[in-house]
Amino acid sequence: MRIESSGWKKPKKEMMKILTKVEEFLAPHSIEGYLTGGFVRDNLIGHDSYDIDIVVGTEAVELARDVAKAFEGTFVPLDKANGIARVVLPEERWGLWGEQKKPLHLDLATMRGSIVEDLALRDFTIDAIAINLSEITKPGAPLIDPCGGQRDLEAGVVRAISAEAFQRDPVRLLRALRLAAECNFSLADETRAQIKNQHQLITQVAAERVCDEFCRLLAVPKAATWLRLLDELGLLLSIFPELAPTKGAEQPKEHFWDVLEHSVETVADIEFLLRVEGFGYFDNEILTSVPWSPVLEEHFEEEIAGGHRRKTLLKLAGLLHDIAKPQTRTIEESGRMRFFGHAQEGATITQGIMERLRFSVREKEMVQKIIEHHLRPGQLAGEDELPTKRAIYRYFRDTGDVGIDTIFLNLADHLATRGPNLEIKEWRRHTRSVSHVLEERFSEVSVVSQPKLINGHDLIDILGMSPGPDMGRLLEAVREAQAAGEVTTRDEALRFVHKLNTKQS
Repeated sequence: MRIESSGWKKPKKEMMKILTKVEEFLAPHSIEGYLTGGFVRDNLIGHDSYDIDIVVGTEAVELARDVAKAFEGTFVPLDKANGIARVVLPEERWGLWGEQKKPLHLDLATMRGSIVEDLALRDFTIDAIAINLSEITKPGAPLIDPCGGQRDLEAGVVRAISAEAFQRDPVRLLRALRLAAECNFSLADETRAQIKNQHQLITQVAAERVCDEFCRLLAVPKAATWLRLLDELGLLLSIFPELAPTKGAEQPKEHFWDVLEHSVETVADIEFLLRVEGFGYFDNEILTSVPWSPVLEEHFEEEIAGGHRRKTLLKLAGLLHDIAKPQTRTIEESGRMRFFGHAQEGATITQGIMERLRFSVREKEMVQKIIEHHLRPGQLAGEDELPTKRAIYRYFRDTGDVGIDTIFLNLADHLATRGPNLEIKEWRRHTRSVSHVLEERFSEVSVVSQPKLINGHDLIDILGMSPGPDMGRLLEAVREAQAAGEVTTRDEALRFVHKLNTKQS
């Protein structure tokens, strides 16, 4: 057993309370317990971790049942065949943990042979470091590190333990890049080659696992850099075969990149606009005309489902927004290249992709709607005009709760179209228009949030109308007129409906 001195730091008080209780639970039964995986790795590089992996020298699934009872937690069997189970500790009993505000997970796994043999079967060297639970209270406690994980941590390298690591569990192909991205590490050369040679194995992985790993990768800053590496290693098109026709697909002359590279650049520019990451040929001058506020920041930080935030889903929309361009491409007699209907068809293709990857219903609806309407913000007014209140009302009526997201995709799309050839005057004209839209959206008398002046009961009781589609169209016409400032009171709204109804009859 290879025991090394380490940079192990005593965990925070809250974590120590949990880990000590686990050790106290195992000790009377003479059960070996080792802390390993991401918790140890993160401790050594100075990151907080909220998911604890423990390898035990007994059958872990049954043990987890007993731990769940003792800790007043919830037992979740993860993989009975391989002896892995989870205990979720209740927030009301154990509290929230730091800024993450998420309950703690204890993942218990049955040890395969000795601890050294078990570590040799893991995925990456940096995750194959263990510490005996009885040693955790000691700063600088000795670590069990048979695969040289500490060396790779110091070098900032993600290295597969063996060539068979990816065959044992192909989701590791994607996890390697996600780990490197989250830790700001690089891939070892031999690991990069192994992934490239075995990339097709990712198609054998359950969709939910691929979705989780890909979204965690997309959530990391500089996501575009990792998307390019995914493409280089063959993983991107294995996960999204629908993107294959976009690679090398020609664009009109105003575009700086082909369709796929433009889409990846759009992801980079979304991060730039959301103040996530600075970007090469753009500087802060470009951002000065783009609206930003604590309200917008909070909007994009909203968690939608499965831990996925709005800004991650927006980056997914950025990657897929032009996916239908190759099949909608036409050339006019003048030689002009057009892509009629690509937004609508792209939304349909994206819905199929997200269904395959098991995204939630809300996530699918949001991304689909963002893509379907991604051209709209640039079409709300003439070149030197501001959008009217009526146009703004219709826009937010159609885009619902992704109206803001769609505006930012539209802006990123503009940047990723022109690239280094961006025309500042044109950009400022564009941002002036969408800034006006957002100002109207958040104003105290917003066209979106104005209370209704009349409803269906009014049309039935006062005007003697019958329920039906015509009533809905009349009420919507009132809302548009209200947004445009043409009607402002209940009486004006009723007169408006009466006049409109008389014309139609």
